[in-house]
Amino acid sequence: MIEFRPAPLDAPVSLDLIEAVQQEYVVRYGSRDVSQLSVAEFTPPQGIFVIGWDADQPVACGGVRLVTPDVGELKRMYVAPAARRRGIARAMLANLESQARTLGATRLRLETGLQQPEALSLYASAGYLETEPFGPYAGARLARHFARSLVDADAARS
Repeated sequence: MIEFRPAPLDAPVSLDLIEAVQQEYVVRYGSRDVSQLSVAEFTPPQGIFVIGWDADQPVACGGVRLVTPDVGELKRMYVAPAARRRGIARAMLANLESQARTLGATRLRLETGLQQPEALSLYASAGYLETEPFGPYAGARLARHFARSLVDADAARS
């Protein structure tokens, strides 16, 4: 059972997982993600950063930040290689969607890349649809941008 707990973006455990995802970007794309993140963006009420714990081991992370009062953006969602294929990414996504609703978001957006087929599959299966490009990778050939209405997701569960 994975436990999701908020953590500051600059906490050592957060920084370690963020560095792990950055190294994965280097392997898959040849460079680190250039998106700038600030601690304030991932501190309530503006956002939140979450660590997934398997017993006493941090195995996943992800954050959501508000880009407008009703639009949230997913950032740095990651599951450590040894913990993959156990449904942790799907559980983290559900947790972050819930956190986004709590922050007031009615829509959630994200960017990912073609070299992350696992992420593309996860987001498509969770109801995310391609949307207009945004952010530092808006014109990047390998980038893909997705969004989902959190209001429709609530209605579908009723």
